[in-house]
Amino acid sequence: MVLRKQTLLLPAPVSPRVVTVVARAALAMACRRGALVVLEGVDRTGKTTQSRRLVEALQASGHLAELLRFPDRTTEIGQLISSYLENKSNLEDHTVHLLFSANRWEQVPLIKKKLNQGITLVVDRYAFSGVAFTSAKENFSLDWCKQPDVGLPKPDLILFLQLSTLEAAKRGDFGNERYENSSFQEKVLQNYYHLIKDKTLNWKTIDASKSIEELHNEIKSFTEEAMQEVQNKPIGALWK
Repeated sequence: MVLRKQTLLLPAPVSPRVVTVVARAALAMACRRGALVVLEGVDRTGKTTQSRRLVEALQASGHLAELLRFPDRTTEIGQLISSYLENKSNLEDHTVHLLFSANRWEQVPLIKKKLNQGITLVVDRYAFSGVAFTSAKENFSLDWCKQPDVGLPKPDLILFLQLSTLEAAKRGDFGNERYENSSFQEKVLQNYYHLIKDKTLNWKTIDASKSIEELHNEIKSFTEEAMQEVQNKPIGALWK
């Protein structure tokens, strides 16, 4: 029997420069963070529906995405807020505003953790709702209402679903909770118009009278653009 010589093929040496480039690329991928995307507007503009659809669409496209809602009624603070909103208890107006803010602050560690893990967070209402609603009451200024939320994680994109209170009311009664009436909602809407003038924030105004599908496509487009822009940027601080 004749034994044939076999040639052992060794892998070609990889240059240190290639290794460095690959390592840097891997590090860049690992450092990419998620975007903080907020949906705002008066009641009945479709925020909850669009928030849910956006998360589902991002996940279907292979992105990491999760939904948050404020107020978060699952916490102890959130339960106090829920009782107040459902007219089961009465609280002083300044106290209520600070409770809403505290409800957001108690989620900050989780928000930052998830963003740094590359998860895009879609938030149904944020600090802007707190400011717009409280400042619709007597003797509350926008500036005072902002103060408790100064330093919260800064949204990378704020989608303002614009709809007149008249059109919103046509979609059904505002509801039985506190603040859910047309006259109060109109004051809230005017406060939003003041807030969206802030050029330090990435506000996008969207016509909420469009069809659900048209609205979804526009929201998804703005969101994907923001995700690309912020993936290698640090998380900002709101109103600082």
